[in-house]
Amino acid sequence: MNILVTGGAGFIGSHIVNGYIEAGHSVTVIDNLSSGEKRFLNPNAKFYEMDILDPKVADVLKNEQINAINHHAAQISVSDSVANPLFDANSNIIGTLQLIQSALSSNIEKLVFASTGGAMYGEQINFPASEEHPCQPLSPYGISKLCAENYLRFFNEQYGMSTTVLRYSNVYGPHQNPHGEAGVVAIFCQKLVKDEKPIICGDGEQTRDFISVRDVVQANLIALNPACTGTFNVGTGKETSVNTMTECLLGVSGKKVSAIHESPRAGEQRRSVIDYKKFNKSFGWEPKVSLEQGLIETYDFFQK
Repeated sequence: MNILVTGGAGFIGSHIVNGYIEAGHSVTVIDNLSSGEKRFLNPNAKFYEMDILDPKVADVLKNEQINAINHHAAQISVSDSVANPLFDANSNIIGTLQLIQSALSSNIEKLVFASTGGAMYGEQINFPASEEHPCQPLSPYGISKLCAENYLRFFNEQYGMSTTVLRYSNVYGPHQNPHGEAGVVAIFCQKLVKDEKPIICGDGEQTRDFISVRDVVQANLIALNPACTGTFNVGTGKETSVNTMTECLLGVSGKKVSAIHESPRAGEQRRSVIDYKKFNKSFGWEPKVSLEQGLIETYDFFQK
């Protein structure tokens, strides 16, 4: 299969590109390198340095005879979306809509969309949250992802386009960006490598569903199945406080430092954990990488 991966030089996208190529697919990558890095690009992938808002994306789809699109290019920072909702919407809504329309005109067989379970459900009512949980995002980032999901549903119902939405919990692993606020595990790893103290926003008792990027790759391989359509949570179903994750990471690193606590961030929920039973029952997917093992792999990457 000829697959286009948008954001394929980024954290999650680069791992998915590797997974697709290892599975025998031909992969083309589009990335504007705003957060992705060329060093993460698989040498066997064809690369276009391009923004998804570029009208020439349609030409790439035709020239490379693309069969499927895996859409990971996005503005991913919750706090940046709060500070600049217009920029967030331009990337995550308009960019996605333009890509969908190009896919439709090119008769793309499958479109896999990277969404968010971590920010989609807002202050949860049920724990863990299933796909049926009310969507009440607290940030423009979550709102933009929900809007893009609704456009995908429309194109699926109106034109029969095969679409798969994967709602990720908090993904971590090698290649994650340690700059800014996105990716707390990566930020903490970077600080520990430099013998600096991790900074926890708030009291640290806020919980997240931390999932290894290796498990996310397996979910994206399954998503290529023509029978795999609809919306699926991709998480562990386990709540882990930021304090607990930090203690585990300190143990992995062997560093004798303690974390600093600062003010909480706007737009972030208190507890977040998602239920993956639907994906498991339908296609057998389940998380296999433990938090400790995943943190070891991530810390080793930053050490090197």
